[in-house]
Amino acid sequence: MPQTTNTNDEREVRIKKLTELRELNINPYPAKSVKKNTLQEALDAKEGTALQVAGRVMTMREMGKLTFCHLQDESAKMQIALKDGDIDKENYKLFIKKIDIGDIISIEGERFVTHKGEPSILVKKWTLLTKALLPLGDKFHGVQDEELRLRKRYLEMIMEPETRELFRKGSKFWQSTREFLLKEGFLEVETPVLETATGGADATPFVTHHNALDMDVYLRISMGELWQKRLMVGGFEKTFEIGRQFRNEGMSREHLQDYAQMEFYWGYADYEMGMELVERLVKYIAEQTFGTLKFTIGDYGEIDLSKKWEKIDYTKTIREKTGIDIFKATEKDMKKKLEELKVEYDKADSKGRIVDSLWKYCRKTIAGPAFLVGHPVMVSPLAKRREDDPELTQRFQILIAGSELGNGYSELNDPIDQAERFQEQAKMREAGDTEAQMHDKDFVEALEHGMPPTCGFGFSVRLFSFLANKPIRECVIFPLMKPVQE
Repeated sequence: MPQTTNTNDEREVRIKKLTELRELNINPYPAKSVKKNTLQEALDAKEGTALQVAGRVMTMREMGKLTFCHLQDESAKMQIALKDGDIDKENYKLFIKKIDIGDIISIEGERFVTHKGEPSILVKKWTLLTKALLPLGDKFHGVQDEELRLRKRYLEMIMEPETRELFRKGSKFWQSTREFLLKEGFLEVETPVLETATGGADATPFVTHHNALDMDVYLRISMGELWQKRLMVGGFEKTFEIGRQFRNEGMSREHLQDYAQMEFYWGYADYEMGMELVERLVKYIAEQTFGTLKFTIGDYGEIDLSKKWEKIDYTKTIREKTGIDIFKATEKDMKKKLEELKVEYDKADSKGRIVDSLWKYCRKTIAGPAFLVGHPVMVSPLAKRREDDPELTQRFQILIAGSELGNGYSELNDPIDQAERFQEQAKMREAGDTEAQMHDKDFVEALEHGMPPTCGFGFSVRLFSFLANKPIRECVIFPLMKPVQE
């Protein structure tokens, strides 16, 4: 069997080299460094070009008086060659004996091509910038253990350049979101993260204590929905926020507790106008971030965002796929159907939660892209009622690959209706539903001063994770992990 290197033994060897370097008056962690060229620029340069690059040593192969290494920076990986004679003998020997894979160095040299045709840099001078005390671990490359990869994300980024590319795309995703909304005349705002009453979503909040005011507060569960609506009351007509929100609930391929979200609010607009804007927004983001409107997501095959986005009716779909008419069936009938379908639910769930569980069963068959419409009031406490059918709301959601990836409304601006819905939600909280919304009297008072007709909409990093065809946890740079037990 091949021998494996003990990490602790390797660390001891490297610490000894560190001590020896210091005894030679070589600083293994200098503050100053020189990097005039990226490795990509070096790869693109002509033969004979003088270069100054820096990066991490990824491989090392000694061949007598010639040593080849691969150097890696953020832009690329490139071979470098050290030749005894081109640099003095002592410096060459020092490199061989003291430099390890994982160390970060800078070099000065000249661009050339090896006889095998590999673009390389012939080193004239090298400088140690950082001595790595732990090895990278050759077995980390391609590791399948998700917990290990996410816990040591920095190693995954070193060994798997596509991970760094994922987060470049993630940055572009939010940048293009911001670009689009600013071009459409929206104002970017910041609203409170700490709240005395959470609102804007059905979710269990995190609770913390504010020492200076000596009171418990909640981490926000929406991107300032009730605050941005106050801005509509105050005279702003187009606002948006991109930030972090927190929900103290389960983890899955699609759910996290701490993640990025965008929400916009548009005065003098309704949900029909919102759908038109959102379709253009998502297409813009997809093209800017991924360079395409065609995506392969899970087992749904190719999903083409450029095709017409159809509208899927919430209640009709449930009736067609389960035989349940949510307005006529009893809670007992619906629970029985969930059991037949082998869908888990909590026996204490309200009617709205039971209906939503039926819908979540049905949505799995819809590839999209589409807008989900026709939500009943019981699952939409903040949406305006439809004038043609008061039991339904003016709400829409993005449907892609069997999941809702964005949520919008013609916002409720009737303060009396809003207060009544908050009261219903409060009863659900008292009955044990920790996700039911809190009664925000201050917000109702703001509505009593008059909020114009408004469309609100939001999506989270979940949309990016679906387009990237990755679990959502992999799309967060450093997801929360349980500490390793010593």
